Amino acid sequence: MRRWTIIVVFLANVLVVYARTVRVYGYVLDGDNVGIELANVIVEASGFRLQALDRHSDEEPMGQIGTTTNRNGFYDLVVDYADTISLVYSMVGYTTVYQRLLAPADVVNINVQMATSAEWMEELEVRGIRRDEGMMGSVGSEVSRVMPDMTGGSIESVLITFAGVRQNNELSSQYTVRGGSFDENVVYVNGIEVHRPLLIRSGVQEGLSFVNPSMTESVLFSAGGYDAKYGDKMSSVLDITYKRPERFEGSLSASLLGANVYVGHGDSTYSQMHGLRYKTSAYLLGGLATTGNYQPNFVDYQCYLTWRLNRNKEQRTKSKDYQASPLGSHSEQRTKSKGQWSMSFLGNVSMNDYRFVPDSTSESFGGLANAKELTIYYMGQEKDRFTTVFGALSAQGELGNGVRLGFDLSGFYTYEQETYDITGEFLLKNKDLSLDNGQWTMDNGQSSTDSEGSTSSTGDSKDNQLSTDVSDAIAVGTYHQHARNSLQAGVVTLSHSGSWERGTNRLEWGLSGRMEHITDRISEWEWRDSAGYSLPNDGERMLLYYSMHGDSVLLSGRVQGYIQNTHKWNTNSGQWILTVGGRLQWWSFTNEWLPSVRGSVTYNPGWKRDFSFRLATGMYYQAPFYKEVRDTLTGDDGVTRIRFNSDLRAQRSVHVVLGGDYYFRAWGRPFKLTAEAYYKWIDRMESYTVDNVRVRYSGKNDAVGYSAGLDLKLYGELVPGADSWISFSTMTSKQRLLDRPDLGWLPSPQEQRYSFSMLFQDYVPQFPQLRFHIKMIWSDGLPFSSPRNIATMKTFRMSPYRRIDIGATYAFNAKTAKFMRSAKAKHIEEWAIQFEVFNLVDWKNVNSYFWVPDAYGNEWASPNHLTGRLYNLRLTIDFK
Repeated sequence: MRRWTIIVVFLANVLVVYARTVRVYGYVLDGDNVGIELANVIVEASGFRLQALDRHSDEEPMGQIGTTTNRNGFYDLVVDYADTISLVYSMVGYTTVYQRLLAPADVVNINVQMATSAEWMEELEVRGIRRDEGMMGSVGSEVSRVMPDMTGGSIESVLITFAGVRQNNELSSQYTVRGGSFDENVVYVNGIEVHRPLLIRSGVQEGLSFVNPSMTESVLFSAGGYDAKYGDKMSSVLDITYKRPERFEGSLSASLLGANVYVGHGDSTYSQMHGLRYKTSAYLLGGLATTGNYQPNFVDYQCYLTWRLNRNKEQRTKSKDYQASPLGSHSEQRTKSKGQWSMSFLGNVSMNDYRFVPDSTSESFGGLANAKELTIYYMGQEKDRFTTVFGALSAQGELGNGVRLGFDLSGFYTYEQETYDITGEFLLKNKDLSLDNGQWTMDNGQSSTDSEGSTSSTGDSKDNQLSTDVSDAIAVGTYHQHARNSLQAGVVTLSHSGSWERGTNRLEWGLSGRMEHITDRISEWEWRDSAGYSLPNDGERMLLYYSMHGDSVLLSGRVQGYIQNTHKWNTNSGQWILTVGGRLQWWSFTNEWLPSVRGSVTYNPGWKRDFSFRLATGMYYQAPFYKEVRDTLTGDDGVTRIRFNSDLRAQRSVHVVLGGDYYFRAWGRPFKLTAEAYYKWIDRMESYTVDNVRVRYSGKNDAVGYSAGLDLKLYGELVPGADSWISFSTMTSKQRLLDRPDLGWLPSPQEQRYSFSMLFQDYVPQFPQLRFHIKMIWSDGLPFSSPRNIATMKTFRMSPYRRIDIGATYAFNAKTAKFMRSAKAKHIEEWAIQFEVFNLVDWKNVNSYFWVPDAYGNEWASPNHLTGRLYNLRLTIDFK
């Protein structure tokens, strides 16, 4: 009996020991006590049952012998009890650490610090997901090469599919963000602010965007709550970094919309890039309602040169996370020796030449019960030329101990001419509708199918004349538009920037001085006649419908500075990132000091699921530039004259942005869901009106306003290497005129209450050389009102802006095409054919209105429709 008792007790102890487990958890840190993501933690002996608490998957790991750390460097695993447990901590680029547990307790906390490997590598390329650590998110520059885009391929074509970013004119690269105007977006290239022409008033006059996608390495974008190191604008910041090639590379692209040529070359001591772009929109403009002879030609040349002044040994690590996709951002890190200095030069020359001889236009609008038709026949022409030159010389250096310094000298010059003399004879009449076989048809046999109650038609202007039948005319008349406008502007900037990194702390600062010289000569007027009466008519004299004159010179200086600090630290609950900074600006013309403080905090909890939360707030100024300080005064003679308002104060806005990201995997692919709620209060606001892409400011601080909304974005890789996303935004944006409190809150000119956008890329995994791309935008129409009845402030709303663009690309490379492996094609890396369909559904979008007055003072709004369905074919060749 005693023997059996001993056996039973022994077996019970064995079973208890076998059922006992040990939980091991902790952090894997680098030499700066920063968590190392995706470090391997494995059990050296393979005979133990392991239950890894995987932070990146909901599934129970099967057959694993270890786990990996999350983005904070945290790991957590459970193993069967043993007298000795050996753990191995490893990561590429770090020294492997071995840890042995003797007679471990049930719960063991082990924090491991891994030293950087001392081996030097010329170049290491890593692909993976890197979480955004602030208010700046990444934009995939490679997507712009394949996305269907009527502007000829631009970074902005990608931005407009993001939540909070809106566009209602496919002929323009301008965009608005969260209720702001076009001028409230700041753009940096290699840390230098870039400018755009000032006189452009229509999307058809626009040329190419400054940013060349072929030369772009990384793109960062923020729709609000951005750091103090970015300039004084109230809506958004776009931060572009150009690449430095280390071997020969090039590309050639040609389509019905123009051509692009890019060549780059470099080694460890220097690099150079050259980009030449040509765009012609004659094909696109030929589909507009206004027929005529369009001759738009836009040419852009850019170069970016870099030199290393003293060559020291360096380790360079590139991280191209899914081609700089929104699922992860592109980053480049260098570990340089003390005294490493480099220089760079960025140059740009752009010439936009727009000529137009209009012939006629015919627009039908209104509902079935109130259909109208406007026909205009033209004489005259328009000639515009916009020439800009930009250059920036930069020097960057390492002083050691984490100190980096940079110096920049940049200059911008623009010479703009806008000349036109156009006479138009117009006829506005009721549109006859009849019911034919159960369908409403117009008198020309076309179906009236526009859900907004408007449609457009174009025909041969020779088939009809205004004198044929005016018995049912609402308004018959003539107008003449005249302009002789010219502007010269030069901006020279000298700036210094620096940073100091120590451990998990990063201090950044900057100081710049800028001189601005602008000469502007404005002479434009419009005369109108309706039914034999000159408009407006006071019964005593003939007045012009509109007249503006000005001869202005502005010479001023501007000083700006910023300082900000970013600190990261890890706790048991997760990782925290705190950024606090301030800006100060002074402008000699208004003698106004603009101090602002901004801050943001990011929290990455160490949860089983990957979440990230952020909160940002701060003060943002819209520092006045030339267009903002232009005040107007209309005399008794009806002529509006330009004067400068030196009492103008900078517009001021307070941002509060609360957002979060959720990273997850579905169907074996990575996804990211982002949500941001925001509120912007604006005082000392300048009211403005929008006509196409021209913003006209009142020149006075005459309003207050606010914008509030919610942005949702879902990114995903449905197939490897092809990012797709959908965005949805809802917003309210209001303004109140201080001199008209009786009107209450009015919709701001850029209020689009909802917006939905999508970019979808796909291919068959067994047939990856054929790819499909879909871009869709559906957003609320903009508010508008009559320019002659501003006092009533009666607003209407345009029809929603809707369009779907699709494209199909077939690519040939050495992996998929045998003929690419021949000696003759050894320098060709890939060539592709892309077929695009713009505005697939042929929606008739509207971006502005032509107001037709009659002799009784009534006005009728005739819509100016944008492009219909068009096709494009593009050929792209990449060289190596």
